[in-house]
Amino acid sequence: MEWEIVIGLETHTQLSTESKIFSDSSTRFGAAPNTQANEVDMALPGSLPVMNRGAVERAIQFGLAVGAHVAPRSIFARKNYFYPDLPKNYQISQFEIPVVQGGSITFFVGDEEKTINLTRAHLEEDAGKSLHENFTGPHGESSTGIDLNRAGTPLLEIVSEPEMRSAAEAVAYARTLHGLVVWLGICDGNMQEGSFRVDANVSVRPKGQTEFGTRTEVKNVNSFRFLERAILYEARRQIELIEDGGTVVQETRLYDAERDETRSMRSKEDAHDYRYFPDPDLPPLMIEPEWVQRVQDAMPELPAQKRVRFEQELGLGGYDAAQLTMARATSVYFEDTAAQLPQGQAKLAANWMLGELAAALNRDEIEIEQSPVKPAALAGLILRIIDGTISNKMAREVFAAMWSGENEGDPDAIIQARGLKQISDTGAISAMIDEVLAANPAAIEEYRAGKQKAFNSLVGQVMKAAKGKANPQQVNDLLKEKLG
Repeated sequence: MEWEIVIGLETHTQLSTESKIFSDSSTRFGAAPNTQANEVDMALPGSLPVMNRGAVERAIQFGLAVGAHVAPRSIFARKNYFYPDLPKNYQISQFEIPVVQGGSITFFVGDEEKTINLTRAHLEEDAGKSLHENFTGPHGESSTGIDLNRAGTPLLEIVSEPEMRSAAEAVAYARTLHGLVVWLGICDGNMQEGSFRVDANVSVRPKGQTEFGTRTEVKNVNSFRFLERAILYEARRQIELIEDGGTVVQETRLYDAERDETRSMRSKEDAHDYRYFPDPDLPPLMIEPEWVQRVQDAMPELPAQKRVRFEQELGLGGYDAAQLTMARATSVYFEDTAAQLPQGQAKLAANWMLGELAAALNRDEIEIEQSPVKPAALAGLILRIIDGTISNKMAREVFAAMWSGENEGDPDAIIQARGLKQISDTGAISAMIDEVLAANPAAIEEYRAGKQKAFNSLVGQVMKAAKGKANPQQVNDLLKEKLG
C-alpha cells in the first residue's frame, strides 16, 4: 500500500518586546533563574494582567505580511491545565476569536513553488521552564527546578492548515516562516534559546483517501534538521504500526535527537479538555482601522515583494530570487553587490552568492553578516570576471584567498600577487595553439572524424601550456578557426 503523510505545523514565535505580554518584567534571555518574574508572572493573589501594546502591534505586522484578516475585536481566554512551570495553572491565550485569521505562506521546495494556508495566529503567554538535567536539590538529590523567567513572555502561535505532504515541504515552510518573522523584526528567531519552536502534527493515510488519519503531535522541535528527522521517524513509525495491525493513538510525543526517535509524552488533549473560558481580567482586544493603517505604512518591503522586484527588474529566476529573499541580511548583501556591477550582471552576483559564498558560510557555520568577504569585495571580484582579467576557475582561487584574508581580501591585490591575470592576447594564444596542433596530428584527425572528445583534449593541452591563464573562450574560438 502507498501512504501519504499529512502535516500541519504550530509555531510558537517569541515576540521581540522588551517586557512580557501582561507585565513589565524583562524578557531578556540568560538571566539567573527566577530573577525576571514579578507578581503578575507568578500569579500572586491580587495581581492583574495588563496588555502589552507592542505585542499586539507585532501580531498586526505578521497578519499584514501574510495577507490575513486582522480582527478588529478579539478576546483572551484561560486555557486550563496543570504543569509545575505554569504558575496560574492556566495559560492566557486566544481561542474562539484570534487576532490574526487566515493568510498564507509561499515558498519553494527545490524549484517547485508551494503555498500553504494559515488557519490563525493568536497571542498568548509562554510558560516557565522545568530544569531536569544536572539539577540537584539542597541535599544533593536528583531534582527538578522551576525557572519562571520565561513565564509571561509574549508568543504568537502560528497555526497552518494540514496541507503539507512531506518532511522537506514542512522544513521549507518553517524556514520561510522563520525568515519572515526575523525579517519583520517581530522575533529574533534564535531557535537554540527557544524563540522559535515548532510543533508538528503528523498523520498518515492511504494514498487517495480523503479522510485524515489519527494524528500525533511532536512537541517543541527547535531545529530544522530535527524537524525533518522527527517527521520522517514519526511517519515511518505510524505506517509500520498500522501495517502490523496496530492503531495510532492520538498523543503528544517528544523527539529525542540522540536516538533519532519520537517518544510518548502524554495523551493528546482536545480543546474541550482544556476548559477554555473567557478571561474575566482582560477586556476584548480592540484594534482600530487607523492603527492597522499606521502599521501598514511603516512596514518594510516584504520578501515576496522583493522577490518579484528581483525577477522583474534584475532578471533573476524565481528560485534564485526566493533564495536571496529568505533572510533580510541576504537580500541586502545581494542588492549591495549587484548595485556595483554593470546593468544586466545581477545574475552573476546571484550565482556567486548561492554558490561559493553560501558554501563558505555553511562550512564555517557563520551568518552572512559575519562574512569576511563584504559586498564591495565580491563585486570587485565579479568585475574582474566580466572584464576578462580572470576566468571563473581563477576567480574561485581568488575568492578562497579573499575569504582567508590574504592581502586584506582585496581581489586585485590577490590577482597581482599570485600572477593570476588571464592571458587574452590573441597572438600569444594563437602561438600556443599552433604548438599544440603540431604535436598532436592524431587528435586533429579524430576531431575531423567527428569526435568531440578530441577537441576537448586539445583545449586542455592549450590551457596546460598556458598554465591555466589563457582566456578559455578565446582558446575555443581560435582553435575551432584553425581546425576549420
